[in-house]
Amino acid sequence: MPRSVDRHRLITTEDLDRFVLVSDPQISPDGRQLLLTRRHVGEKNEYLGNLWVVAADGNSPPRQFTSGDHDGQGRWSPDGSRVAFVSTRDKRRPQLLLIDTAGGEATALTRFPEGNIEGFSWSPDSQSIAVSFRETDPDRTLEAEQERERTGATTPPWEIDGMFYRLDGDGYFGSQRPRLYLVDLSTGDHRLLFARGSAASFSFDWSPDSSELLVATNVSREPLLTPWKDVIFRVNAAKGRAEKIPGLPDGWKTAVRYSPDGRRVLFAGREGRETWGVRNTHLFSCRRDGSDLVDLTGHTDFCLSAVTLSDTAEASFGVHYEFTPDGRHVFLNFGWHGATVIATVPIDGGPVRLLTCGPESAVMGNLSSDGKRMAVCSGDAVNLPEAGVAEVRGGRRLEDLEPRQLTDFNGPLLETLELSVPDEHWIESDSGIRVQCWVMQPPGQRRRKRPAVLQIHGGPHALYGTTFFHEFQVLAAAGYIVVFSNPRGSKGYGEDHCTAIQGRWGEADWADVQAVTSLMQQHPDIDSKRIGIMGGSYGGYMTNWAIGHTDVFAAAITDRCVSNLVSMAGSSDYPLVPGEYWPGNPWDDNEEIWRQSPIRCIRQVTTPTLVIHSEGDLRCNIEQGEQVYSALKMLGVPTRFVRYPRETSHGMSRGGPPDMRRHRLGEILAWWKQHLR
Repeated sequence: MPRSVDRHRLITTEDLDRFVLVSDPQISPDGRQLLLTRRHVGEKNEYLGNLWVVAADGNSPPRQFTSGDHDGQGRWSPDGSRVAFVSTRDKRRPQLLLIDTAGGEATALTRFPEGNIEGFSWSPDSQSIAVSFRETDPDRTLEAEQERERTGATTPPWEIDGMFYRLDGDGYFGSQRPRLYLVDLSTGDHRLLFARGSAASFSFDWSPDSSELLVATNVSREPLLTPWKDVIFRVNAAKGRAEKIPGLPDGWKTAVRYSPDGRRVLFAGREGRETWGVRNTHLFSCRRDGSDLVDLTGHTDFCLSAVTLSDTAEASFGVHYEFTPDGRHVFLNFGWHGATVIATVPIDGGPVRLLTCGPESAVMGNLSSDGKRMAVCSGDAVNLPEAGVAEVRGGRRLEDLEPRQLTDFNGPLLETLELSVPDEHWIESDSGIRVQCWVMQPPGQRRRKRPAVLQIHGGPHALYGTTFFHEFQVLAAAGYIVVFSNPRGSKGYGEDHCTAIQGRWGEADWADVQAVTSLMQQHPDIDSKRIGIMGGSYGGYMTNWAIGHTDVFAAAITDRCVSNLVSMAGSSDYPLVPGEYWPGNPWDDNEEIWRQSPIRCIRQVTTPTLVIHSEGDLRCNIEQGEQVYSALKMLGVPTRFVRYPRETSHGMSRGGPPDMRRHRLGEILAWWKQHLR
C-alpha cells in the first residue's frame, strides 16, 4: 500500500541507480509462493536481473531464487515442482533454464543457437514447453563475425525483399522470423512445430489436455501493411499439423487462449482494417470451429491495449487476461483514467466491472490453481511498483480486489525522499470536452510563483497517469511545477477520445494542449512568463507543433521527435500505409501529411529549443530531429542538439543505458535552468 510522503531529501538523477524494478509476478499453483523478477543497475552500467520468491502469506521476507545476473520470465510448472526461466547469461544465446521449487542450482534445459527467445509456455501436463524462438541471421552470428575478422572480409549487406526487416529496440533481423518449437523436458531437445507467420511475434496457448496449441499470427507477405490479416491455427502437438480456424473476420488478433474447459477459444483484437490501433481492443470468444463469435467487451468503451506510461517500467502494449479456474469469469488489465486497473467480465457475456481503481495502478500476473489468489504488482506516483497478492473472493459477482504488498525493495530509499504528489484536475477544452491532467508542485518548498514544465506523452495512443515517473519527480525537485495530461488521442477515455485525432494531428489534440496551457497560465503558483514544453516521440511532434503555432512557451525540449511526416513515412520501422491512418500517400498525394508536419511551420519558431535524439532510433529516425535542429540553426533560434549513440533506441528514456539516461536528465535540467530560472 502507498506509504507516507513525509521524507527528508530531494530526489536526484543518480537515484536511478538505486531503484529496484519489480515486475512479472507469478503465484505458485498452490498459492503459497510468489515469484517475481527483480532488476537493478549494476556496477558496470548494466541492468542486472534475477528471480526472487516470497511467501504469499507474508510471514517470511523475500529471498533470491536464481543466481544469474540476467534471468527473467520465471514460470511455475503446472504441477508446481519446477520453475522455468529465460537466462541471457550468454547474451547471444539465451536459453531456458530449470530450477527445482525447493531451490538449488538451475540447470540449462535448451540448446538453442544464437537468437532470441520471445516467450514460452508449459504444457498443462508439465511434460514439455512451447517456445517462440527467432534464430540469428547466419551472416550475423559470432562465428561468422570471427571468420570475417580472420579473413579480413567485409560485413555482408542485408539482402531485403520485404518491408519488415527491422524493429526499434530489436535492431535488424532481415528475413528471420520467430518460429514455434517444442522442448522435451526429459532431453532438452527442441523440434520445430510451426513455421508459418510473418510478423515480429505471435501468441500461442496450450489446450487443457496438452494435445494441441492455438497460434494467432499474421500470414501476409507484408505484415506491416496488412496487420489485420491475422488468423488463428489449431496445431497438433504431436505431428505439427496446423488447421486454420475458419469464419473469423479480418482484424488484428492476439493473446489467444483456450477456455479452461477447452470448448472455446478467446482472443483479443479488433475487427476490420486498421494499422495504428486507435480503435478499442476487445475480447472475443468463439467455439473451436470458429462459430458463435461473441464480442465480450464490445458493449463497453474500454480498450484492453491501453497502456499507462512510466519511465520506471518498460511500456508493454500487449494484452493480458486470466480465467477463473471454473471458467465463468475473465480478469482483464488495462489503462483507464490515468491508472492501470483490473476488471472482470463473465465469459457468457455481461457487464465489465472494475475491481480496482486509481490512483494506484495494479498490473496483474497469474492466478493460483484454485483461483483464490492473484499475483499483482502495484504502485503509484510516489511508490515504485512492488509485488504482492490479491485475494479473489465472490462467486457469480466477484468482489473488489485489494492487493497486499509483499515486497518493499524500494522502501528504504523512498523513506529518505521528499516526493511530489500529483494534484488531479479535469478541465474543459473546446466543444465541452473534458481533459484529465495533473499538477506536481515542488515538494517541501514554500508555495510561490515558479516556472513550470508541460509534459506531452508519446504514442499518441497511450496515456499518462499516476505511475512513478522519475523524470517528473526530478523536475519537481529542481523547483519546477510539472503538468501532464491526456489530451484527445490518448487511450483510457473511450474510443471517440482516441480516434478524434486519427489522420488529423495538430487539431483536437492541439486544442486540448492549449486548454492545459491556459490552466497553467492562470494557476496562482505558476509564472506565466516561464512555462516550458517538452515531450518525446508524438510528444516531440506536439512540442514542435506548439512552438510553430505560439510563442507563449519560454523554451522547449523536443525528444525523439516527429517533425516531417512525409520523410518519416519511409524512414520509420513502421511505415505510413497509404490511405489508412492518414489520407493520401507520401509521394504524390501528400498534401494532408505535409499540412500536419511541424517542419512546415518551422519558420514561425522563436522558442529556444533543445533537440534530443538517438542515432539507433528506428521508430522516429534521427533525421526527424536533424531537420528541426538544422532549420532552427539557420533561422537563428537558440538551439542545442544532443545525439545519443547507436547503442540507444527510441525507448532510451525508459530502458536505455543508465549512464545515458542520467546524461539525458542532466541535459534537460541544464536547459530549463538556462531558459526558465
